[in-house]
Amino acid sequence: MALHQTIETHDQDIEDVYSTDASQRRLPKYRLPDHSTAASAAYNLVRDELLLDGNSRQNLATFCTTWVEPEVQKLMADALDKNMIDKDEYPQTAEIENRCVHIIADLWHAPKSWDTIGCSTTGSSEAAMLGGLALKWAWKARREAAGLPTDKPNFVCGPVQICWKKFARYFDVEMREVPLRGDALGLQPADLAQYCDENTIGVVATLGVTFTGIYEPVAALAEALDTMQRDLGLDIPIHVDAASGGFVAPFIQRDVQWDFGVERVKSINASGHKYGLAPLGVGWVVWRSKADLPEDLIFYVDYLGGNMATFALNFSRPGGEIIAQYYNFLRLGREGYTRIQQACSDTAQWLAQELAQIGPLELVYDGKGGLPAVCYKLKDGVDHGFTLYDLSERVRMRGWQIASYPLPSDRQTVVVQRVLVRHGVSRDLIALLLQDLRHGIAFLQQNPVLRSTAGPTFNHGAESAKADACVPLLVTD
Repeated sequence: MALHQTIETHDQDIEDVYSTDASQRRLPKYRLPDHSTAASAAYNLVRDELLLDGNSRQNLATFCTTWVEPEVQKLMADALDKNMIDKDEYPQTAEIENRCVHIIADLWHAPKSWDTIGCSTTGSSEAAMLGGLALKWAWKARREAAGLPTDKPNFVCGPVQICWKKFARYFDVEMREVPLRGDALGLQPADLAQYCDENTIGVVATLGVTFTGIYEPVAALAEALDTMQRDLGLDIPIHVDAASGGFVAPFIQRDVQWDFGVERVKSINASGHKYGLAPLGVGWVVWRSKADLPEDLIFYVDYLGGNMATFALNFSRPGGEIIAQYYNFLRLGREGYTRIQQACSDTAQWLAQELAQIGPLELVYDGKGGLPAVCYKLKDGVDHGFTLYDLSERVRMRGWQIASYPLPSDRQTVVVQRVLVRHGVSRDLIALLLQDLRHGIAFLQQNPVLRSTAGPTFNHGAESAKADACVPLLVTD
């Protein structure tokens, strides 16, 4: 019989990952390690920690893309070293960004989509802030030209994503958020006369309200502002925060008037990485015309021997997401986007029909006319023995992440759950969620929660660091 002798070695190519020195210690938290770690060991140890994260495909609270084609992953890898801010070094990436802007401008019915202006951003939050800055600068220029004070700018909105609260604080603009009245879920035309004045830089309308998924009535809001201009002489523009709806309505709700087809709409933002189907890290803002973006806000960089206008809060950032966005435009076209968004909408409406048959639940939004989403609450006037927060915790045991939270003022006593249906969330997956919701409700009915400690699993309105520490945030941008 042959004898085999094993020799102890530290050859990184053959040493087992879980017998390395690094695997025998806790991973560093506060201090850079003194020595290097083999690539395979470092990869596996970090990957092991990530197993504790939730499964993004089961995260039905996020608006963000969680499924992409293999070709997108390859393009992202190919573009790993591309800094999109360096227009001279990566001119074709800059050209692709420019193409996306004009394609989106055309999608949103800009009067001269080939000659308007816009830019990519890290997401719709940055894009929204750029739109707000343009409104403030344009308002300030008009006031200065008329010899009027410019120290008290404000904007008017309904329930908005927290980025608008950041914009108000960071750029010193008063935010006039109109409370929800009666059964309203968003800003209404009748609200504007009370909240708008000569210092209003603009009205922010939301196409896909974060809390419920509904579209605010942009055309009706514009008509109300037209009336105010006629009666009071106040010419107030609209910025549409179409973070999610901007890549839904053009394909499956073409009769909805919300974009540059409404003359008073001067700028629109959207997330490419939400229903635009691109990977995380890209948003878009487009202006109706070049005249609607004040020249003072524009910087120029060398680009193919000439100058290219840029407007952004960030500087260096990856170009892969922009390239992937263009890939989606090329790959899917209008037909593909329409098919995908319609499938998501049909699935959301099917879920709403099924949820309506579950005794304790009452629909708030049924997935029709807005985002592919469903929003519901517990029926009033009944002691259910549990809260929607308890239900969120129960289905979390099966891996589902569902947003549960109170509506904004003046309806903050109403607690809702919201389920988002995105690309990659199939009818079968939603059927499995529905089954787990039914089982969860049945369990909680049989085992009432007497001293529940469950709380909101989603919040876009935390007002301070202290509040942020107390309320879990599911970041959706």
